Amino acid sequence: MFIVIPAYRPDEKLFGVIDGLASGDDRFIVVDDGSGAAYAGIFRRLEKEYSGVTVIRHCLNRGKGRALKTAFEYISGICREDDGILTIDADGQHLTRDALTVMSAWKNDPDAFIIGSRHFSGHVPFRSRWGNAITRSVFAVTSGVRVYDTQSGLRAFSVKRIKDFLEIKGERYDYEIAELLFAAKQHIKIIEAPIDTVYIAGNRSSHFRLFKDSWLIYKMIFVFMLSSFSCLLIDYSLLLILASVFKSLPQAVETAPGMYALPIFGLMADTHLVALIIARAVSSFVNFLLNMRVVFKTSNRTALIRFYTVIIGMLIANYGLLALVADSKGMPLWIAQLVVQAVLYPFSFILQRKFVFPDRGAKAAAPAGNEGK
Repeated sequence: MFIVIPAYRPDEKLFGVIDGLASGDDRFIVVDDGSGAAYAGIFRRLEKEYSGVTVIRHCLNRGKGRALKTAFEYISGICREDDGILTIDADGQHLTRDALTVMSAWKNDPDAFIIGSRHFSGHVPFRSRWGNAITRSVFAVTSGVRVYDTQSGLRAFSVKRIKDFLEIKGERYDYEIAELLFAAKQHIKIIEAPIDTVYIAGNRSSHFRLFKDSWLIYKMIFVFMLSSFSCLLIDYSLLLILASVFKSLPQAVETAPGMYALPIFGLMADTHLVALIIARAVSSFVNFLLNMRVVFKTSNRTALIRFYTVIIGMLIANYGLLALVADSKGMPLWIAQLVVQAVLYPFSFILQRKFVFPDRGAKAAAPAGNEGK
């Protein structure tokens, strides 16, 4: 197994990390992320004292995400297909027994993405406890996958993931949340292996920049949300515009107070229905392209048939509810459609995740040793 340690201005605790895991045939890839001349002796000592350690150097500090990618690029040229990768921090906050737990969990399920999951018991620094709580909640809402510890750097996965992981955006701490978002999109099984919560000296050794790196992390999550809500906005805007245009046409006939119909192929069609069909056709096509290429990243063409099966069902439900609240209740169209979309959106998301772009593997985010319980 390859053990990747991104290191920026490390101290003696880095040697403890390696000593604890230096057994068997595991190889260490330590990335000096521009620590500078004052720390050069530590990395030279690593190379001198440990035969299984390879040190890769960045001339300047490029961030944790870039350090991980540099290690992945190196590993891709020397690994076997059945190798695994463990990423672990250099500051000693991941105990040896916990690293071994994560490695063991991966070896039991090599296709899974393993996370060493802390449950933040005992004394935990305020920014760490609440930062994880907020990220955990936002991640669950936006991705549909529950992960308790979204910020743990103790992870294990197959070298087969390297190609995809190198394409993930993010150079600093945002890269780790981007990895999780990718796993959620791809329906990769995420297993959380319970580990101890350890913060050394109030976590002062962390190089996490509270405001800058927090923004990077949440920006990645909100970009993920945008793919869904942009299509809702297209659908909503087109519906209102087209409904207003159609009722103003000379051919439009008022069938009830505030309700109009257009003659189409010899039949009188409700302008709300015509506007809804056109708006949904445009927004659904954009939605499919985003879901296929950005959100779920699949080229499965049969998904298109399943997708439009769901879309037609949602369209029928949308029109039925719209007629109920806008026609019989007299609610304005712009309010009625917002209410209907709020009701139908969770069903659409679930159907796309389970039916259109189904998880071909086992259930995501199962705790280690408890799959299926």
